[in-house]
Amino acid sequence: MSLIKPDDVWLLGGFLVGWAAVSIYLEQHYKWAAKVTGAIIALIGALILANLNIIPTDSPVWDGVWSYVVPVAVPLLLFKADIRKIWSMSGRTFLIFNISAVGTMLGALLATLLIGKWVPEAAKVAGMMTGSYIGGGVNFAAMSAAFKASGEVVSATTVADNLNMALYFFVLLAIPGITYFKKAYNHPYEDKMLEGGSDSNKTNAAKYWGAKEISLQDIALAMGSAVVIAALSTKFASFVKASSAPWIIRMVFGQQYLIITTLTVVLASFFPNFFSNIKGADELGTFLIYLFFVVIGVPASISMILTKAPIILLYCAIMVIANMIVSLVMGKILKFNLEEILIASNANIGGPTTAAAMAIAKGWDELVLPAVLVGVWGYVIGNYCGLFIGNLFM
Repeated sequence: MSLIKPDDVWLLGGFLVGWAAVSIYLEQHYKWAAKVTGAIIALIGALILANLNIIPTDSPVWDGVWSYVVPVAVPLLLFKADIRKIWSMSGRTFLIFNISAVGTMLGALLATLLIGKWVPEAAKVAGMMTGSYIGGGVNFAAMSAAFKASGEVVSATTVADNLNMALYFFVLLAIPGITYFKKAYNHPYEDKMLEGGSDSNKTNAAKYWGAKEISLQDIALAMGSAVVIAALSTKFASFVKASSAPWIIRMVFGQQYLIITTLTVVLASFFPNFFSNIKGADELGTFLIYLFFVVIGVPASISMILTKAPIILLYCAIMVIANMIVSLVMGKILKFNLEEILIASNANIGGPTTAAAMAIAKGWDELVLPAVLVGVWGYVIGNYCGLFIGNLFM
């Protein structure tokens, strides 16, 4: 039914890569786009075109991003994730992130108890969304594969997930400017950014992603290492999944993204000098993740939300609200800064890339690395938490 057919690889590939590039350009050149963030622009652009039936909601091109682009992007973004530095470099944010993750799990329990009987395959949805709202979209993909949810439920849940994430990111971006939160919480990073002023000709994203020295060897090592890690992890996960090992071993260690994340973090921790000195890995990984942002906006069909996904939309909303309430209340009790709380909640719901994008967009430069590190931690624990919650209701 779409103007561009699902098998038109060149046109869809051109849109995919081109719109990701446009989203990055807008974020780095226009203040309004920097406030929205390039990630949201990428998602909304795809959502609009899909709902206007210009691009298809299903295509081998989109499948290719899930199958090949994301598995390569994850290692690239984790090359500096020395697990031994997570606490020392993210300290307070690490603590509030884990508290926020508890909020996600409580939200799944509450949502299932309140409306679970009306949600199709509720236990599987609970597992998928717990993984997603602790580690991000990468964990959603892993959990949907682990629980073998039906295609219709996965699609409807993806729609609800994407819409909730987009709306919640706007809420998170708006909170620092709301008077109540300014009075109720400390916000030193926001104060520092405002007091320091800014270069009117550059957005924070443009300054953060400014030109850096990079060589052909850096590109070769970055892409070579990432592809090898993704390939070995995928083959290992496939081997375990097809083995006769106990079901819990197959369920956990048969997950591609869990193995990719774990292997990359182990290598980055044992060989920090090699991986952390590869220049350009963050830039390459971030561009690939922007392709992912475009793709996750594609299935967000407004008509599907109205006809098939309203109850799942409500289910996801309960989880997001629970995460936000637990994060803000416990953050207030434990005297965390507002920025730390928002970054931790963002890293839970969207993952390290969206959390880092928010820190960059808001000018909270000191929180960019903690955002990435705690988001990486979410990758690691999100799948375990998702498996636990999902099997709890089986």
